[in-house]
Amino acid sequence: MRSVHVTAFGGPEVLEVRDSPRPTPGPGEAVIEVEAAEILFLDTQLRSGWGRDFFTVEPPFIPGVGIAGTVTETGDGVKDNWKGARVVTSTSAVGSYRGGGYAEFAAASIDRALRIPAGIDSAEALAVLNDGAMGVSRVDRSGLSPGDRALITAASGGIGIWLVPLLTAAGVHVTAAARGRQKVDLARGRGATVAVDYGQPGWADELGQVDVVFDGAGGHLGEQAASLLRRGGRFFSYGAASGDMADIEVLAAERDLRVIGLDEEFTDEDAHRYAGEALQHLATGSVRPVIGQKRPLERAAEAHAAIEARRVVGKSVLIP
Repeated sequence: MRSVHVTAFGGPEVLEVRDSPRPTPGPGEAVIEVEAAEILFLDTQLRSGWGRDFFTVEPPFIPGVGIAGTVTETGDGVKDNWKGARVVTSTSAVGSYRGGGYAEFAAASIDRALRIPAGIDSAEALAVLNDGAMGVSRVDRSGLSPGDRALITAASGGIGIWLVPLLTAAGVHVTAAARGRQKVDLARGRGATVAVDYGQPGWADELGQVDVVFDGAGGHLGEQAASLLRRGGRFFSYGAASGDMADIEVLAAERDLRVIGLDEEFTDEDAHRYAGEALQHLATGSVRPVIGQKRPLERAAEAHAAIEARRVVGKSVLIP
């Protein structure tokens, strides 16, 4: 089969399409003929060599964890009725990075698979795995009530696209922060009460206090957002689009903030349940994913470069 390999740590140019053996399913696994593979910002970071303290990946490896497609083979212990099913799933358990998604075929545990409802495109279904599950879980665990105030950074990123409509529907006053007019307008169109461009100086000066910050930007932007939290507020840290996670340890101690970050307890069962709820939101139309780019495997390097240059609004997908 054809698959994309990270041949060395470095820029997008280290991604190469190679022939590799088709995977075989282990016990409890299925092999999926991939119709669409998710590209995460994390993939670009791991390709560059970032995050080796968290994930043990070494070149050469096939990146990608989110896949959607049709089950072609099943391993021991998997019911026959999975064969031929259209599914969306992850190759990796929560907190790990197995990779293998940027390929024509990939293996994954059947316990993580969700059947795709009729009428949902494979590329759109990918949105539930990471972004949808994280968005639904952040709302569920935020403790927000109607009338509360929330600030979302990277509000037009993958998770933000879920958070804005879900929180708005729950009656929360949503302030969306993003970079550039296109992304700000997208967040506003999704229902944000206020939408601001954090590429502009003083973007946070007039926003006032908030109860919760959902931070997908990290770095200085996340720290600026955290400065708006009221005493006893909550800071959800799940992204580092700026390069590093926000450092708010001192501020958290001063204001008695609760910080929910990468060390949060989040099991495979949680991920499966929340992704299932996200899939129902897609089925009912209450959330609409944004597919910013679709590329063939041979153009994976272009896709990574576009993500790193912040030229993509919405999800990036490879089509084998």
